[in-house]
Amino acid sequence: MAYDFLGIVNDINRRSNEVELTTDNFNTVTGYYSAIKDSVNSSINFINQHEYEWPFNHSEEEETLTANIVRYSTPGDAKTVDWDSFRIARSATLGNETVKLKLISYEEYLDKYADYEYNSELKGMPRYVFQTPSREYGLVPAPDKAYTIFYEYYRLPVDLVKNTDVPALPEYFRHVIVDGAMYYLFMFKGDMQAANALQQKFLMGIKHLRSTFINRTSYVRDTRVHY
Repeated sequence: MAYDFLGIVNDINRRSNEVELTTDNFNTVTGYYSAIKDSVNSSINFINQHEYEWPFNHSEEEETLTANIVRYSTPGDAKTVDWDSFRIARSATLGNETVKLKLISYEEYLDKYADYEYNSELKGMPRYVFQTPSREYGLVPAPDKAYTIFYEYYRLPVDLVKNTDVPALPEYFRHVIVDGAMYYLFMFKGDMQAANALQQKFLMGIKHLRSTFINRTSYVRDTRVHY
């Protein structure tokens, strides 16, 4: 069975002993079948609420800077931004090397560098990045050229709509989506005993997801100087 919205809904239909949907009737179904589709999205959203930075939601943004402009918007689908990942890309055309930007607080920007935003003579290749209260990012100094900046962020989940829509969650864990959807479906039916049993199975699946993708020991580098 294909790993898409239709395939997951039909996983649930088979478990529930219901007639499977097809590409012809998927978009027009109502009633109980609509509840199944809603339960799939509820399951995916619940999984995403349990971790801000699931690696399968990771994305990289590329933006061309504008001379003299300090502040820039982050993507509309950004859940969290990796503020330690900002870097100016090497450019033979502009004559600059790759530079990783240092994160400073908004308060430090206001205390030390606020005039960069209003004085057009204070510009150059950015060296610092800061987060604004409105979730924009700012650069110090203001760029003097159209540098290319890269940074990474984690996306917000998007509801599945079309039958061919594919979840961000790897296919190996499709059963976790299905268990969660079955939990919501039994809640919809009012069968609390079955719902409670499936809720425990669903939560165990999320725990397995965390142990696979999140709970890892980071490599620690020895930074001592040896003579």
